[in-house]
Amino acid sequence: WLMLLLLHTCAKEDYEDVPINKTWVLSPKVYESDVTLILNKLLHGYDNKLRPDIGVRPTVIETAIYVNSIGPVDPINMEYTIDIFFAQTWYDSRLKFNSTMKLLMLNSNMVGKIWIPDTFFRNSRKSDAHWITTPNRLLRLWSNGRVMYTLRLTINAECYLKLHNFPMDEHSCPLEFSSYGYPKNEIMYRWQRRAVEVADQRYWRLYQFFFVGLRNTSDVAHTQSGEYVIMTIFFDLSRRMGYFTIQTYIPCSMIVVLSWVSFWINKDAVPARTSLGITTVLTMTTLSTISRKSLPKVSYVTAMDLFVSVCFIFTFAALMEYGTLHYFTSNRQTKKAKANSTSSMVNIRPDTSLLQINNTVQYHEEGDYAYECLDGKDCTSFFCCFDDCRSGAWRENRINVRVSKIDSYSRIFFPTAFGLFNLVYWIGYLYL
Repeated sequence: WLMLLLLHTCAKEDYEDVPINKTWVLSPKVYESDVTLILNKLLHGYDNKLRPDIGVRPTVIETAIYVNSIGPVDPINMEYTIDIFFAQTWYDSRLKFNSTMKLLMLNSNMVGKIWIPDTFFRNSRKSDAHWITTPNRLLRLWSNGRVMYTLRLTINAECYLKLHNFPMDEHSCPLEFSSYGYPKNEIMYRWQRRAVEVADQRYWRLYQFFFVGLRNTSDVAHTQSGEYVIMTIFFDLSRRMGYFTIQTYIPCSMIVVLSWVSFWINKDAVPARTSLGITTVLTMTTLSTISRKSLPKVSYVTAMDLFVSVCFIFTFAALMEYGTLHYFTSNRQTKKAKANSTSSMVNIRPDTSLLQINNTVQYHEEGDYAYECLDGKDCTSFFCCFDDCRSGAWRENRINVRVSKIDSYSRIFFPTAFGLFNLVYWIGYLYL
């Protein structure tokens, strides 16, 4: 009876009734004092200044990252913000224990009592660990000595943006980390099987970019203090063009088209055509200045700079077209007045011969575009009415341009040239 009573008492203390599928079984009961004893035993004589297996073999750190969010990307400072859960796993033989519990889930209070890898992010400008409401750190210990340490970080990392194709550019923003003090013969980093995972992208703050994908690599950096294993994740981003199409491309194109209106205005309406040309040029200057504010002060020409510059050239050329037309038109009228005054005057002096009236240059307009040249030669071009017409040199390799029809030529030339430029521009930057 004494033996049966003793067995009944032990069973009552070490086991509790647990319902499983409406069947009552006996399962071992773990007390808090047992976990405390395990931790006290593990930490007794434990030196957290020494890495596991020091002097024997390198410590292998398996890493994994869960990307909570990316963005925004700052093109001015060439950096981006990323929020991650960073996990590191390694084996520490000093933390093995024998217990019915195979896994101990601990909080951040245990982190400072064991050895932790000195991992740092090489291309970070600013890193913040989350401490509210408690430090966002997690520590797990397995009975075989396996340790997993995770923490949440928000990192501002460098991302060198090559803006030659802006705003049709694509970038690969890296996130690099390695050990700060242990070379590769002391610590080896290795990616886990599912090394990088990402959260729902609908809540990411990539306003101007579209997330294309990611890839992870590992490399070795050779420095004066040794060779270090560097782990890198590349986040591939592609810029969205919607904002720049609305704010820059469409307004610039409309200003260029507006400058062509002057080709249909009468050439004698000097104030109207002059004010229209100057307004379009000043507007293009303002747009070119505004388009540069969202970019760093790079010394090379971007795709947007090329487009804005060409639009400025088209508007400036439209203004110069009217300046040229007005110059030659007013010059023609001045010469016509001088010719009329010369033909009405007959200068008779001694020892001089009279000028034959029928050979005198008659500079008058026949219709709109016909002129009577020197020596009675008929010409449909204004330029052939210069002194070169006497020798007939105007017939050899001369471009016969009708000044009064420059507007007619411009109505065809300017839209055609601008359309060809857009065709080459968009095909070259989007598909080549």
